[in-house]
Amino acid sequence: MHEEQVDIRTPEYVSLKFQPAGLGSRAAALMIDQIILTIVNILIVVLLFFVLADDNLKLNMFDFNSVLLGFFLITIFVINWGYFFALEYFWGGKTVGKRMLGIRVIQENGHSVTLLSCFIRNLMRIIDMLPVSYFLGMIMIFLHSKHKRLGDIVAGTIVVHERRVKGKRKEKAIEKEIRQRGLRQEDLSVEEWTLKQLGTKEWNLVRTYANRFLQLPLSERNHLSKKLADILFPKLGMDMEGKTYEELENTLLLLYLALREEWEIEW
Repeated sequence: MHEEQVDIRTPEYVSLKFQPAGLGSRAAALMIDQIILTIVNILIVVLLFFVLADDNLKLNMFDFNSVLLGFFLITIFVINWGYFFALEYFWGGKTVGKRMLGIRVIQENGHSVTLLSCFIRNLMRIIDMLPVSYFLGMIMIFLHSKHKRLGDIVAGTIVVHERRVKGKRKEKAIEKEIRQRGLRQEDLSVEEWTLKQLGTKEWNLVRTYANRFLQLPLSERNHLSKKLADILFPKLGMDMEGKTYEELENTLLLLYLALREEWEIEW
């Protein structure tokens, strides 16, 4: 009997309930992704044909440039494997198919997928695809109580449904403060890859800062802002020299918005 929900306790001792994505939604998401990859693969093959063909658009098997052909084969492999790896890591555990079906990959502790777990689960696709058309993976998803394929088991990940929020969510006090300051997440001049270097410890610092921001007296808030900037800015390659306390606050609040997308999953 498959569980309709799984209860996960995060490292912060918060209990979260998730609805695992079943075989139907995962298969549909995979079909969408495979259609996209098939189109890309066809375009690559067509490009290869025109590069290797002669003036009469005929291929001469003996004139093939083995280096060029090898390059195209490696490119196809990298694109087909890297598509899942790159999107799931940089796009919050979603590929195009997963996004359309409203599902995502997360860690078993409720956090976003890490670089290592994303690499492992997608590397294991080679086995999950055996003997053909993800047969082993589909059998595992169908039989496993949390609908996991082998890649999920090894990497410690789980694919879950995103809960649809009914009605308008009440705006938090810190969100109102950020809005009143006219801050937008796009204003944070930090690369996505650089943000990925920040882990649970840094997120907890930024979240605590945001939660206490409006309750702290100005002097304590200034002290905390400078202390937190001293810790985080060097890791982000940012210079705090010459910045006012208000500029430090704005940058840290923007950092909170950016990290919240990865770490504060609402269900």
